[in-house]
Amino acid sequence: MPRPKDDPFDVLLARPSPKAKSLIFTVYGDAISHRGGNAALGSVIALLAPLGVNERTVRTSMHRLAVEGWLQPRASGRRSDYRLTESGARRVDLAHERIYRQPQRTWDGQWTIVALGLDALDATARQRLQRELGWIGFGRLDGGVLLHPDPDEEALRALLAEAGQRVLVLRGAAAPWVAEDVFETLVQRGWDTARLAADYEAFLADFRPLWLALQREEAIAPERAFVVRTLLMHDYRRVLLRDPMLPDELMPRGWPGASARALCRNLYRLVEAAAERHVDSVLETAEGPAPPAAPSYFERFGGLRS
Repeated sequence: MPRPKDDPFDVLLARPSPKAKSLIFTVYGDAISHRGGNAALGSVIALLAPLGVNERTVRTSMHRLAVEGWLQPRASGRRSDYRLTESGARRVDLAHERIYRQPQRTWDGQWTIVALGLDALDATARQRLQRELGWIGFGRLDGGVLLHPDPDEEALRALLAEAGQRVLVLRGAAAPWVAEDVFETLVQRGWDTARLAADYEAFLADFRPLWLALQREEAIAPERAFVVRTLLMHDYRRVLLRDPMLPDELMPRGWPGASARALCRNLYRLVEAAAERHVDSVLETAEGPAPPAAPSYFERFGGLRS
């Protein structure tokens, strides 16, 4: 039976295509990392084909990801494969913590402040370190001073150790007599929550119709499920990894991040088993079939297939 012209799946595919490099990294993070993090080039080409990325673009993008240090190429006879590098795997692991687990912590009212400048950093090194701190949720207060109310301390320590720079890190609460509207101004200045809220709303608008439509289907074709899961995680990752994950006490009322996470979790659970069957049929390394999914895969979003 043909799908209607306004089918949400077709509407999703009709959007402007994501950048190939970013989409490939999404596929590695969501579909390959839990199977050893290694894939034959031909498998990556086959996985990206139904997403509208042609072979030439995949080859070019894989080469660039290797040059940038995210993937490590390896030749084996006539075949070649690409494995996540140590830094690439670490980036995927950090993303997984935020995407699939998102630990809920009670805020103790403390702030972590990072002050750059103990070492003489050139402009490029400073901007890169600020960007990496922003990636784990820190907002910029002023100059080389960044802060976060409840950061992932392990991720912060690993980032600073990898950067090899000396920085001052302070942890403490604001004075009890500080007015509450100061914190509102601080959040507005340090993080672009208005844009983030708009991006979450756009995510909900794109994927809620698809979630409702797929619930009415008796069975979802594996390739179609893989496309849905990949685009879902690509879009959600792009928003979530810019979310500083501030405590509820500091966020505006009606924050759409919680609704976006619930939708992502529910749609992921709906399509993941069929999507995995597609990955099973396509994914290989230079030596042969890829390993099966690691047990940690089934812990995503609080547990799959339960």
